[in-house]
Amino acid sequence: MNSRTAKKKMNLKEKSQLKWGYFFIAPAIIGLICFSFGPMLFSLGISFTKWDVITAKEFIGLDNYKALFHDPLFFNSLKVTLYYTLLSVPLITCVPLLIAMLLNTKVKGISIFRAIFYVPSIVPIVASAAVWMYIYNPMYGLLNSILKALGLHTHNFIFSETGAVPSLAVMALWAAGNTVVIYLAGLQGVSRQLYEAAEIDGAGAAARFFHITVPMMTPIIFYNFVMAIINSMQIFTQAYIMTDGGPANATFFYSLMVYRTAFKQSRMGYSAAMSWIFFIIIAILTLLVFKSQKKWVVYENGD
Repeated sequence: MNSRTAKKKMNLKEKSQLKWGYFFIAPAIIGLICFSFGPMLFSLGISFTKWDVITAKEFIGLDNYKALFHDPLFFNSLKVTLYYTLLSVPLITCVPLLIAMLLNTKVKGISIFRAIFYVPSIVPIVASAAVWMYIYNPMYGLLNSILKALGLHTHNFIFSETGAVPSLAVMALWAAGNTVVIYLAGLQGVSRQLYEAAEIDGAGAAARFFHITVPMMTPIIFYNFVMAIINSMQIFTQAYIMTDGGPANATFFYSLMVYRTAFKQSRMGYSAAMSWIFFIIIAILTLLVFKSQKKWVVYENGD
């Protein structure tokens, strides 16, 4: 009887704790439903309609999705976005790792350098865009001033059809401070004994990097790689402020097209259909990266 009574008390205690657990996570769940799942389902619904916000919705089935595949701007924006992603993702993934390795050294005042590299990532993107517009200015910009001083040819950068996307890709490194911090945390978790053993065996700096640092950092590289793909595919603010999709639609990214279609042309249904196609594309790319992790990501527990 005593054991049964004790079990009942334990069950009552567990149920009470479970209720309090649900109570505390309820605001997060409600927020997720109201501000994430709710709008997503609403956008899915209006993607099957013709709606300009003012008049009533008109159900048109899959017409919006069919029209997308006959829209040359759709394919152009997708091509430009993929091009930007191919350029920016390797930069955002690899360069911060090299910077983090430099910041991981034991040098006097290294904390100051770490703060300097992180500061740009907390600067508002609008302010950063204003700074980079000055840097890229073809007449009196900083880069062209340096090129002139060195006797080299100047460039139009974001005002050139061929140079606009690469210029924005390089600009993405400006806000890579978060990635640097993540890499730095991972590097500090790599055992020094591995490097010492490699040095005893005669391994050089390059060998230690490729056979110790890179394998041990692959889980963090994987995370940053996935986030870089998602963030690069969703680029909007830089193009909206700096180029407005130009010149000649050279920076007319997918997110910018969604914005114009929805809020300038008032084609909400068509814009929602574009958003869901984009969601599927990003989901497929992310899934492919997750599938590939078994071939190159090394986990300490062997999973």
